Amino acid sequence: MAGKTMRALLCAGAALLGLAAGGARAAEKVTLQLKWVPQAQFAGYYVAQAKGYYKEAGLDVTIKPGGPDVAPPQVIAGGGADVVVDWMPSALASREKGVPLVNIAQPFKKSGLMLTCRADTGIKSPADLKGRTLGVWYSGNEYPFLAWMAKLGLKTDGSPGGVTVLKQGFNVDPLIQRQADCVSTMSYNEYWQVIDAGFKPEQLVVFRYEDQGVAALEDGLYALEAKLKDKAFVARLAKFVAASEKGWAYAAAHPDEAAEIVLENDASGAQTETHQKRMMREIAKLLDTSGGRLDPADYDRTVAILLAGGTDQPVITRKPEGAWTHAVTAAEGQ
Repeated sequence: MAGKTMRALLCAGAALLGLAAGGARAAEKVTLQLKWVPQAQFAGYYVAQAKGYYKEAGLDVTIKPGGPDVAPPQVIAGGGADVVVDWMPSALASREKGVPLVNIAQPFKKSGLMLTCRADTGIKSPADLKGRTLGVWYSGNEYPFLAWMAKLGLKTDGSPGGVTVLKQGFNVDPLIQRQADCVSTMSYNEYWQVIDAGFKPEQLVVFRYEDQGVAALEDGLYALEAKLKDKAFVARLAKFVAASEKGWAYAAAHPDEAAEIVLENDASGAQTETHQKRMMREIAKLLDTSGGRLDPADYDRTVAILLAGGTDQPVITRKPEGAWTHAVTAAEGQ
């Protein structure tokens, strides 16, 4: 009897170990590729990871930082990620060029893109941009600007009666050094770099793309179309999106703590506490509050803006088909 009891105990122990091992294996892996380096722009994902929201959802999430040499569409096309953060102009351009990205969720409702001008240039309204030198980001970020200039009837080739475009790096030096009358800024980042450089708000004139009616959707989540045909993959992404939205909600409600979590993930040590806390507060103003579900009207607006870009090489040449889905945000009770 003792031998049978011992064997039973050993079998039970082995079964428990098996269950434990099975539980460990049950964590589903998701790899997220960010658009840029660790900063409060991506706080929701870092918070979801730090607070255990992904783990609670049965997920093992890897967050890969971006940078100037990282193109999210290329990463996912090469199998380096399951989902990426990207601006819609870039994602739609990639789709037309053969990387079939699909928007699965849209955590950001509003655009943070702005054109920031020195007030001492005399610029007070968009009409005053005529004949000026304007700093513009490229690599897909220029299309809202080109659409705006087309709307204003201003050519961007430097010809008389138009504007001169200065290809701007991801800094505000052209404004500070008077190389440009205005530069591209984000409401949560570069604008504050101008302020930190010694400018006062009253010394600046700011045009928000949202206010000009040419704002494209930013910071959406994208996956490959072929993989979305797999119901298990869709279910996994549904858990990821739900947990991420929980992270965003917490970050918006606790901006200082969220900023601290971001700083813990900044291996470069380049970010500062003051800047990240300020950035998180500005980011909170742009977030969606309906579970990250893409509003088709926002999508249609973005497509229309891109198609009216006023350039010989538009970001897209035709209206995309199948470029977004509610399948992920509709799953898992969202």
